[in-house]
Amino acid sequence: MSSFTTFLTLIVMGLVVLVLIRGLINMLKGTDANRSNKLMQLRVILQAVAIALIMLTLWITGGGRPS
Repeated sequence: MSSFTTFLTLIVMGLVVLVLIRGLINMLKGTDANRSNKLMQLRVILQAVAIALIMLTLWITGGGRPS
């Protein structure tokens, strides 16, 4: 289970990076401000999911504490 949550966390973190880059590119182009706003909102949501998955992984594995 912990390897699944670790893998899922890495995927979500990758998505955060992709959405961040896409949002920055859209902002630098100066196109639709509404789209940039939606991308940044999506980034915040993905970051929250990533943090929750990190916390879940730490909880499942015992946070690195010896057994």
